[in-house]
Amino acid sequence: MTEEHRFPCERCGADYRFDPEAGQLVCDFCGSTRIVAAQTGPWEGGVRELDFQAAIRNLLPLQEMEETRVSKCPNCAAEVEFDPAVHAAVCPFCATPVVTDTGINRHIKPRGVLPFALDEGAARKAMTDWLGRLWFAPNGLQDYARKGRRMSGIYVPYWTFDANTESTYRGERGTVYYETHSVMRDGKRQQVRVQKVRWTPKSGRVARFFDDVLVLASKSLPKRFTDGLEPWDLSALEPYRPEFLAGFRAEGYQVDLDEGFVEGRTIMDNQIARDVRFDIGGDQQRIHRIDTSVRDVTFKHVLLPVWLAAYKYRGQTYRFVVNGRTGRVQGERPWSGWKIAFAVILGLLVAAAVGYGIALQEGVV
Repeated sequence: MTEEHRFPCERCGADYRFDPEAGQLVCDFCGSTRIVAAQTGPWEGGVRELDFQAAIRNLLPLQEMEETRVSKCPNCAAEVEFDPAVHAAVCPFCATPVVTDTGINRHIKPRGVLPFALDEGAARKAMTDWLGRLWFAPNGLQDYARKGRRMSGIYVPYWTFDANTESTYRGERGTVYYETHSVMRDGKRQQVRVQKVRWTPKSGRVARFFDDVLVLASKSLPKRFTDGLEPWDLSALEPYRPEFLAGFRAEGYQVDLDEGFVEGRTIMDNQIARDVRFDIGGDQQRIHRIDTSVRDVTFKHVLLPVWLAAYKYRGQTYRFVVNGRTGRVQGERPWSGWKIAFAVILGLLVAAAVGYGIALQEGVV
């Protein structure tokens, strides 16, 4: 689901948009500006965490929930919300025409937002520069991307999790040592050093507080794309205010909270295993068992800024995403058949020339 927020200009009635460069609302029609007012409340100075167990038991306060009407893209399954007056549009994730449908989605409201820092022009330049560095990309696609329709600014949903963990473990510490052995090589006896590992039992306890373990809550884009946009500066998160979304879209989450926490636990467990290996020490480590207790779990639903482009070129869809803060780019890697063929032919010619030169030096030809 993507949702678009609109704010009318007090002077002319046209829509404001959030200007990433100015950091405020701007009316493109009359030039009027408006500052995004600071929000006050118990979360002032940071983004407030919510209790995970309360959310799982559906005990969150009503003001933390909202309902929206959505439509689902028939191609990529993205859930898109349109303005009530719009009955058809193009999916921003895959460029497929979408006809509106009615359906109600009840979900947890966002608590934090990382505002866009790059405008559409800067994001497009980052994308075309990235394409330009792909030598095997079709030139036609690069030109189409430069001149094609505007990129879509979309806030992508994520979960963040905080937790206190304590883990006990059993394993072994390996200490490398060497023994000298006598062996026969080429009819001669030689001394060689052989590496051995001495294993000793090791057990202990490690503890770690996890802060803002980040889990993608969208299924609209390949995870390898969004993972490639990291890192995100979550210390710059702002308490959610719809003014930051003016002129942009915000996608609703498709990964539920409990499903997201499963992935969050995997991230935590991998870090805990690294902590255990460090605690075991030695040259090598074996881990036989880790038992972890998790408590004080809290979470946030946050929105992170992504510029998105989906182009249909010669019957195939190419998608590109740009980190709306850093300009980091990920996307489908396009290939040009004639460039690959040219490179193969050139490689064969170079190999033939090298071979001919070697043959001349050896007097074969």
